[in-house]
Amino acid sequence: MTRLIFLGPPGAGKGTQAQTLAAFLQIPHISTGDILRQAIQEKTTLGMQAQSFMDKGELVPDKLVEDLVKERLQQSDTKTGWILDGFPRKVTQAEFLAELLKSLGQGGEKVVNLDAPDETVITRLLGRGRKDDTEEVIRRRLEVYRDETAPLINYYSDRQKLLTVNGNQSQEEVFTDLKNIIAA
Repeated sequence: MTRLIFLGPPGAGKGTQAQTLAAFLQIPHISTGDILRQAIQEKTTLGMQAQSFMDKGELVPDKLVEDLVKERLQQSDTKTGWILDGFPRKVTQAEFLAELLKSLGQGGEKVVNLDAPDETVITRLLGRGRKDDTEEVIRRRLEVYRDETAPLINYYSDRQKLLTVNGNQSQEEVFTDLKNIIAA
């Protein structure tokens, strides 16, 4: 049973590695961005609520994201395992997730921290060629990551759930490292 949470700065390769590993393990890759977009597209109650915040340029509240994650983790395809990407982003969300997994009988999760230096992720993100990926915007996203998400590393380390992988190598090398640490 593989249950993994992916952490790491923007551009570390979380989405790429989570998708690749999920396909390899034949378990769902659960991206909060994807489930949010899907809920909006399907015009679900939660999706419509999220859309109303996004239309005003506001962040979707934690409670709404938590409800979407809860709904997704209750689906039958998650019984054999899953990879969560993009959640939790804060310690309060990690605490919510711990309680949720306990209530669903889905404990035993491990947390993969894809560690990569700022210069590496800046180069990668600039290389994607997205209009909104200017160096200034990327540095701001890294600052937000360090302020809000990085404390999760200590949270999970304190609970002996953290596995750190060097994200400053090729996709193939990272994937090999991931397979090795989850097999251990």
